[in-house]
Amino acid sequence: MTKTLHNLDVELCTSKRNQQLRKVGKLGFILLAGSLIAGCTNAVGVAEQTFDTTANDGGSAYYGEFVDSLPDDPSYFPLAVWHESLMDAQDAVTDRSFGINTYVELTPESNPKFAHDVGSYVLSGTPQPGLNGFVLPDEVDMWGKSGEGVWTGAWPGEAPICEPEESRCGYTVLAESLEKAPAGTMVYANFGKGVTFWGDDEVGTHFTSTYADVVSADNYWFTDPNICHKTEGGTRFEEPRDLTVSECRLAANYGHTVKQIRDYIQPAGSKPVWGFVELGRPFSDEKLPTVTPAQIRAAVWQSLIAGARGIVYFNHSFSGQCASQHVLRDCGEDNSSAVARINDQVSRLAPALNSVTAEGVLSAEGAVNVRVKSYEDHFYVLAGSAQPTKQKASFTLQCVGSTDVEVLNENRSLKATEGIFDDHFADGNTIHIYKVPVTNCVAK
Repeated sequence: MTKTLHNLDVELCTSKRNQQLRKVGKLGFILLAGSLIAGCTNAVGVAEQTFDTTANDGGSAYYGEFVDSLPDDPSYFPLAVWHESLMDAQDAVTDRSFGINTYVELTPESNPKFAHDVGSYVLSGTPQPGLNGFVLPDEVDMWGKSGEGVWTGAWPGEAPICEPEESRCGYTVLAESLEKAPAGTMVYANFGKGVTFWGDDEVGTHFTSTYADVVSADNYWFTDPNICHKTEGGTRFEEPRDLTVSECRLAANYGHTVKQIRDYIQPAGSKPVWGFVELGRPFSDEKLPTVTPAQIRAAVWQSLIAGARGIVYFNHSFSGQCASQHVLRDCGEDNSSAVARINDQVSRLAPALNSVTAEGVLSAEGAVNVRVKSYEDHFYVLAGSAQPTKQKASFTLQCVGSTDVEVLNENRSLKATEGIFDDHFADGNTIHIYKVPVTNCVAK
């Protein structure tokens, strides 16, 4: 009789979980998992474990709230270029071959139809039919600064920005620019050092939380000549100081920027934050470094580990062997092939990246940044080195037994023993992505 009752209990619990799965699916969530039913056990009578999850910033159906916006399709992950031109249909086809699926601002003479014809999306500050989002003026926090003074209507280099000239009017610039956005359109804004380095938390929160629906900040940690100074990158310390080269030229700092912007957003988690990564040398000094393919990949994945919901590439190079406004198209196969591979990896993992984050299931020993995504009965562990030198890191995962751990994009696997496995990180650009089967564990 006990066995029969137990089997009935198992069938009842399974039925309830299946009902929850169907409910979750109807709600549009990507993770298919039921919450723990009080008193339920698995088929052998062992109580299932549970783990907490958090949704991506904005939730899984965020873009659908706006008119003609980006898709909420779990297979779509925004991979954009900044201020590109589309002069003929082949431009969009070429960009698509690199994995670019979104344009954040186009040059005035561009035709957005070329992007739409290849299945890409366009955000622009020039209102016109067919746009998927409206772009506010760039880096207003740096040239307009924080304040509600009178804006003269001038742009940097044209004339005094504010009236009187020494006043601050960045809030006014954004508020007046926002009036031009078509009703119901998603609004995007990118910020710079005024938010990330020079303003206090109140300034950062006001800029990022008030005007736009999607935000980013562009800090070029690998190439900026000034970013290591105590007045910029060094402001992260209680007592600001210059950063050493190894502290500054580190991929993990791109994640730091994303996290900083996410921390400013109020209400917390209410809107997506996108990461910004340079593709060439965005400065004119010939002595400055040019970002490498390995650094680009590491910067992208560190941004994703920090919670970025999209990536924008700065596709312009102002000096070096290839000075161009179209790095991917003009500057050789090394960078374009590298970016195509990165974007292919991100796109193939889009359903997992767009799924919920599993909280509290991983502990790591070592200087690594990590994020765990939960998707289709697997944990996807995104791990990136947080130090410039080689190291060995150890990971302990709940809900995982003794199993093989697939290391994605590396053609190798590891062995986890009761959820514990080790791996090596060669340098500060090392990224590993692990796919691990989850056993006897469900999301709450």
